[in-house]
Amino acid sequence: MGRPLTQKLIESHLAGGERKPGEEIALTIDQTLTQDATGTLVMLELEALELDRVRTQLSAQYVDHNLIQSDFRNPDDHRFLLSACRRFGVWYSRPGNGVSHPVHMERFGVPGQTLLGSDSHTCAAGSLGMLAIGAGGMDVAMAMAGEPFRVGMPQVLGVELRGELPDWVSAKDVILEMLRRRGVDGGKGFVIEYHGPGVATLSAMDRHVIANMGAELGATTSIFPSDERTREFLEQQERGAAYRELAADPDPDFDEYERIRLDELEPLIALPTSPGNVVPVREVAGRPIGQAYVGSSANPGLRDFAVPAMMVEGRTIPADVSFDVNPTSRQVLANLDRMGHIETLVAAGARIHQAGCNGCIGMGQAPATDTISLRTVPRNFPGRSGTREDAVHLCSPETATASALRGEITDPRDLDTDCPVFEEPDRVIVETSLLEEPPEDGSDVELVKGPGIEPLPPFDRLPDRIEGPVQLTMGDDVSTDEIMPAGTRVLPLRSDIPEISGYTFEAIDPEYVDRVSEEMEKSHLVVAGDNYGQGSSREHAALAPRYLGLRVVIAKSFARIHRQNLINYGILPLTFVDPDDHDRIERGDEIELADLRRAIEADTLTAHDRTQDIDLELRSDLCGRECAIVRAGGLINHVREHGLSEQASERSA
Repeated sequence: MGRPLTQKLIESHLAGGERKPGEEIALTIDQTLTQDATGTLVMLELEALELDRVRTQLSAQYVDHNLIQSDFRNPDDHRFLLSACRRFGVWYSRPGNGVSHPVHMERFGVPGQTLLGSDSHTCAAGSLGMLAIGAGGMDVAMAMAGEPFRVGMPQVLGVELRGELPDWVSAKDVILEMLRRRGVDGGKGFVIEYHGPGVATLSAMDRHVIANMGAELGATTSIFPSDERTREFLEQQERGAAYRELAADPDPDFDEYERIRLDELEPLIALPTSPGNVVPVREVAGRPIGQAYVGSSANPGLRDFAVPAMMVEGRTIPADVSFDVNPTSRQVLANLDRMGHIETLVAAGARIHQAGCNGCIGMGQAPATDTISLRTVPRNFPGRSGTREDAVHLCSPETATASALRGEITDPRDLDTDCPVFEEPDRVIVETSLLEEPPEDGSDVELVKGPGIEPLPPFDRLPDRIEGPVQLTMGDDVSTDEIMPAGTRVLPLRSDIPEISGYTFEAIDPEYVDRVSEEMEKSHLVVAGDNYGQGSSREHAALAPRYLGLRVVIAKSFARIHRQNLINYGILPLTFVDPDDHDRIERGDEIELADLRRAIEADTLTAHDRTQDIDLELRSDLCGRECAIVRAGGLINHVREHGLSEQASERSA
């Protein structure tokens, strides 16, 4: 049997490790992507590493999350990021230029290259045949410094696509079908590789929709072949020279298999409060809505706005529905305007917002209380929209727009109109005016730091004994949004760790911060269920708890990116040998872990619950490198003690 494309790309970038499932491998990184909600920490980490210039082929920084300038914090961070890009040699995408993922795909994506991004949806670039992986900011900073990226060798889930999508069904329904089948952790440990004759019926941006939300499956990344549709996209973007054909061998040997008949799909919708809570739209049709929201990195293409515009032409959205249109880039906005779609949307009652992440990350466009919000965004975790008791449903642009027109959840097939037909134009307006290329030499550039930008706090080494209380017990699928909220109140504080830490675990236990702040010098633990830390790559969800004294998290299992973020900040991630032990531990239990610096290298270690006088068998599952990082108190400490690797030194030479 032949090799999957995934294996080919890994082999071409393998810098170390054995290609055995679960074993740690090292990958050379060609490109990096950062955005402003995570990039400020990355730049502070580069400063702490005393880096001169980035050592990747290309690194790009986008300002797309924190666009609302209600005080000095966001504009100060924008100025800091611009100065850091000039200093370290990074492309800078200005506020208003658009969401990182589609803009990077349009301007910088190269089939066959590796991309590491401090955003979990970096995997969207797999739509072009890139090996694109989301990671915590610390790992991205290390890649920018020339270090290979280390990750567990994934298995490959082959998803064969057959047929062609019917009217009123689009790419969003394909990924919702995957989530319906496998849930939010059904891709853990896998790269999802799409293949088969149905792939050719999907445009490059259709593939972006599917690859983007592979993050919601917990997958390492998703990959499509680079084929004729890829070539068409790159030529449309005036970058045809970047094209190269890439595909799996005939009869590829996948570890697991799925098959989707595109022609048999129907409109789907994810109900609150999980992307995996998927049902057919027809099952919930008729429920009144208060908002329909079109746009985000999960539906960023020109067609995702043009089709809604064609659907609402000559009609008016009901007064009790907020129809929010969120252009994903300045380029999309310019092309929609030239095609006449902006005028049509405005005439129908749409509210046009600036190009950026906006409501997807809780930056404006929050829904009203006790109303249903239909959104084309990738996530509907509790409160992420900005409204605490929200009811966000995830769906396609067709379903969102049909529901806006009716004022209730509507299967678009029930509209009394033909399905609009959209064909990608051969040529588009290509917008590059808000992208700044870095100067050849930035050594004389001073970093511009406003009063809200603080250096990274120092952390001590792992002690040999930890004795402390369990300050929080949690269930399954706790997201990073619940550990560290996003939105207009919190994300502007991202460069001030002492300040932002005051919101830690706010959504789960508002009293957590007060409890641990009374004894910040004393270590404590938290306990969680399966898939702890799913969702955003936001490393503040590890850094802020560490600042407050968290040293150990015991869970049934961890989401990949968050587990690595914990390690990078010196927090020890442990799992239960017996998952039933999770239910035995109560908040306030005093836990003792002894001989830690040696014990974390063993297959199992024992924690003693002194309150209940019981022993708990735990696993660390740390490789030797991860043990060294945790013992040092985090990755920055480890690099200061041992320096960068030989690979990083070679790349800088």
